Amino acid sequence: MDDAEVVIGPVNLAARVDEALAVQAVAFGLDAGEVAVRRHIVLRHLLSPGARAYGATTPDGRLVGFVYGMPNDRTHWWSTVVETYLRATGTADWLDDSFVITELHVHPAFQGRGVGRELITTLTDGAAEPRSILSAIDTESPARGLYRALGYVDLARQVHFPSAPRPYAVMGAPLPLKRRN
Repeated sequence: MDDAEVVIGPVNLAARVDEALAVQAVAFGLDAGEVAVRRHIVLRHLLSPGARAYGATTPDGRLVGFVYGMPNDRTHWWSTVVETYLRATGTADWLDDSFVITELHVHPAFQGRGVGRELITTLTDGAAEPRSILSAIDTESPARGLYRALGYVDLARQVHFPSAPRPYAVMGAPLPLKRRN
């Protein structure tokens, strides 16, 4: 990654939620209705104890990527959905003592440059938990390749979230995440 081009640092995601969701909309293919729903979810998540966010900004201050997460809480909606799937694979203990990556998105024009890798490793390096979990669309994709390169493994596949048209995989990795050799 060209450090002169993009800077990774803490971001006040609540203040920049609309910019972040614009990146997510392009990267993830969301329509205006989905963005509106996710806006409320992001703002609610940011109130969770231990929630932290990092952003990738260009020299002119444009947000081109973001990541946020928090210590996992089994009472949160995401955990209640994935627990059944994790229980079926014998990995439900991953819901305890884990830092969950809630969202990681990089604008397509900045993908493939190490921005996502730096965002997620910077965020998880500050986690007190010994491991991390996340969910990703259950298809072979650059995102899944990145997660595997960082040490994430599939804990459960074909996870169906209400209102999500495609199945997801739940992945977990010990912290700190693997670095390139």
